[in-house]
Order: sequence, then C-alpha cells, then structure tokens
Amino acid sequence: MDEKNSVPEKEFLQEGSLILSSSPHIRTSMTTSRIMLQVLLCLLPVVAASIWFYGWNALRVILLCMIFCVGMEYLWCKIAKTPHTCKDFSALVTGLILALNLSPLIPWWLCLIGAFIAIIIAKEVFGGLGQNPFTPAAVARVALLIGATKPMTTWAPLPSAFHHFDGVTSATPLSAAAEFSAVTSATPTAAANTQLAIFNSNEFLWNAFLGNIGGCLGETSTLAILIGAAGLVYLGIIRLYIPVAILATITIFIWIVNGISPGTTPGPMFHLLTGGVMIGAFFMATDYVTSPVTNLGKIVFGAGIGIIVCVIRIWGSYPEGMSFAIVIMNALVPLIDKLCYKRPFGWNPPAGTFQPRRGEIK
Repeated sequence: MDEKNSVPEKEFLQEGSLILSSSPHIRTSMTTSRIMLQVLLCLLPVVAASIWFYGWNALRVILLCMIFCVGMEYLWCKIAKTPHTCKDFSALVTGLILALNLSPLIPWWLCLIGAFIAIIIAKEVFGGLGQNPFTPAAVARVALLIGATKPMTTWAPLPSAFHHFDGVTSATPLSAAAEFSAVTSATPTAAANTQLAIFNSNEFLWNAFLGNIGGCLGETSTLAILIGAAGLVYLGIIRLYIPVAILATITIFIWIVNGISPGTTPGPMFHLLTGGVMIGAFFMATDYVTSPVTNLGKIVFGAGIGIIVCVIRIWGSYPEGMSFAIVIMNALVPLIDKLCYKRPFGWNPPAGTFQPRRGEIK
C-alpha cells in the first residue's frame, strides 16, 4: 500500500494516564486542615481578649477544652479502629469554640464532659466530621447548661466598668436585663426603668463593644470577634448571609417588641453586643456541615436563629439562647434545603406534581 494513502495509526492513552474519580471534580487547595487552621487564626483576637479580661483562668479553660477534645477524637478513632482524624485540626476548633462558650471559673471535669459531648455524642456517633447534623460546641453548651446550671452560671468577678450599675447582683448583663425586664413588664417602676436606661446608654454599649462586661470567654469583646470575623470573610471561609440574617432579625424583632410594649427589654444594640450573638453568628452558625447549602436557605436559617434567640431572651427561663437556637435550626436544615433548592436551568417538573417556587438569591 502506498505510504501517502495509508491510514495513520491511532495514538492511545497509556494505561494509568486517565484518572477516573467520582464528583466533585473541582480541586482546591483549601483542605480541611487548612480551613481549620485559618479559623483558629481568626479566633486568636477573641482568645487574646478573654485572657486579657480573665487572666490565667481563661487560658486554663481554653487549654483544657482543646486538649480534651483532641484526646476524645484520638480515643474514638483508636476504639473504632478508624483512620486518625486529629490531623485535620477540627477537634482543636471544636475545643476552642467550646471553651469560648464557658465561664472562666468552670471546673476541669465539666470541660472533660463538654469535650465528650461535643466530640463523641454530637460528632463521631453520626460518622465524624462532615456527617454531624448539629454544631458540636453548641450541643455541648446546651447539655452543660441544662445538666450543670449552677457551675455553668458561676462567673468571675465583673470588670470594674460594670460595678457602677446599682442594684445589679447578676454576673452578666443579660441575666440582669432579664430580671429588670420582668419587673418592668409586670409593674413598671422607676428603678427598673433606670436600669433599662443604663443598659441602653452609650457608656454601657461602648463597654460591651470593648468587652468590659461579664460573661463567657467568648461573650466579652465584640471588637475582638469582629476582627476575627473580618479575617474569616477576607480568607473566604464564610459568607455573610447567615450572620447578617441573624443580626438583622434580632434588630427588627427587638425594635418591634419595644414598639408594641416599651420597656419590655433593652434596645437592639444591647442584644447585639452582649451574650453569644456575635460569636454564634460568625463562628458557630456558619459551620459548613450544619448550615444550609443555598444562599436563600442561609438567610432563612439565620432569621430563624435570630427569632429563637429573641424569644428565649425575652420570655424564656434562660437569659441567653444562642446555642439553643443554633441546635434547633440545625435540626431544620434538611427541610430548609429541600424548600430552598435552586431550580436547574431548563428543568420542568413532571406534570401533576406540586413544586414550590424557590430559588437561590445571588
């Protein structure tokens, strides 16, 4: 056969040069361990603020919770004979967030129990990281608050800026506000109104912003939390749908309540700057695994958290409700994802089936 009329031989790929794998096919350098290290880095301002205000007690609680959480994860992997996952640093993040939700005077054995609940009960029992339906640190905080209320509400002495509030015997602004709000709602008195006016004053709000108030380690400095949150946003770890939805919902809800019944509770800024709202909104509710997938779902999720927080703070038996709200809304995430799915382009539902109109907000 003539060479110019011959069919060239086909070149085949060498065996092993074509890699077949399941989705997703998009690769990124943002591994789990790298994300967790960046979250730890963004939490450093909060850690520094807690140590500044509460000293060695804060450092003790932080180290105990982180060590216990890593130990629990290592022990589980050893017993279950599964690959060790301590190297992804997720246990360190859980331990640090758990510590920031505790009092600086918490005994060591409650740190151990909290680590057990967060790692074993709320995470590993469900299959480990990526399969847990609830935020581990929030579950541990709720369990400890219900099961060990007294040590969980035993606080370190308040900073001096809070001592001038006459008649306040509670350790945290939220518990004090709940006490005076109850008095005001039942039988308004001049003393109660004065205390509520103090909580709405610029002086108090400024102290709350800086962290010069009592509470858990992560409930002090809003400034430190916002610095860390800015780092999360800058590094692309979180988007602001959930935090903004939480903060906006709390602001609107409190404004409506005080508009209908003045003096029921301090103003919106008080509720935003005190308690666990800020750390919960930016570092707990935004957890990838336990929050909705779509942007619309994130907004619904955040709004639900904001409403539950306000209801618990104003009418509930606990002055703080952030962890309760996160756990409750975690349970509703599958439903939220189902209702807030993004309709694929060009897709039409089968005839005779009901499909709610939902879409992802861009």
